[in-house]
Amino acid sequence: MSDSYLLAGRFGAATRLSPKALRLYAEQGILVPAYTDPATGYRYYAPEQKARARLIARLRRLGLPVARVAQLIELDADNRLVELRSWLEAQGERLVEQTELVDTIARQSDGRDAGLTSRIAVREVRACKLIFCQRQLTIDALDGFMASAEANIRGYLRDCGVADGGAMTVHFHETVSRDSDGLVEVAIAYEGSIEPAEDLCIRFQAKRREAFLPVPAACENFPPILRVYDAVESWLDARSDVHCIGSPYEIHPGSHGATFDVAYPIT
Repeated sequence: MSDSYLLAGRFGAATRLSPKALRLYAEQGILVPAYTDPATGYRYYAPEQKARARLIARLRRLGLPVARVAQLIELDADNRLVELRSWLEAQGERLVEQTELVDTIARQSDGRDAGLTSRIAVREVRACKLIFCQRQLTIDALDGFMASAEANIRGYLRDCGVADGGAMTVHFHETVSRDSDGLVEVAIAYEGSIEPAEDLCIRFQAKRREAFLPVPAACENFPPILRVYDAVESWLDARSDVHCIGSPYEIHPGSHGATFDVAYPIT
């Protein structure tokens, strides 16, 4: 073994990697010792491995998982920089979202959203037939799905000779966020007779009541929209005379000039 090779301890000290980290990266195949003594088990690293080791250490300090680091270190410098700048931009967006979520929690805690609660009302909704499309998705895919589903549904209704002027409702049957997907349904009420087609289904919606809140312009996007949902849910929790009986939904367009309403079906 050449004197230029470094034992794991000295190599780790030179590259600021702990023995535990070196073992992990060796097991993952992203920083394999140049030589392992079969008799002693001592691991040796070549001097030219220092640059790779330091790059791995810096990428890990960014909080990147080992699997992502393994991908990045195999890229050339230019492509690696493109990937890192894209990741950094996403991190910035995530920080903005987290800041808004903290503000939402603060508003709920100190009562600053009481004005939202005061605008909640109850209305009757007549029975109707709905044509709808469902998809399992995250919040990032929601706007695209809503636009494409509405266009497909209204186009199909026109092709069938059925009026397509009904409001669009977006039903959230499961929780949808950036980190987890959930079942979302886009539906439009119609009159007449049509048949299901491809991913378009039909169901009957019985007459019901709903508690609703027109969404202020400042709360239309995620995560501020959570303030609206929290307000309606807090209102429902405080009432003994009404009970929620289903998933929340949005109604486009909304009432009183709002882009959309948030509504909950109630007894």
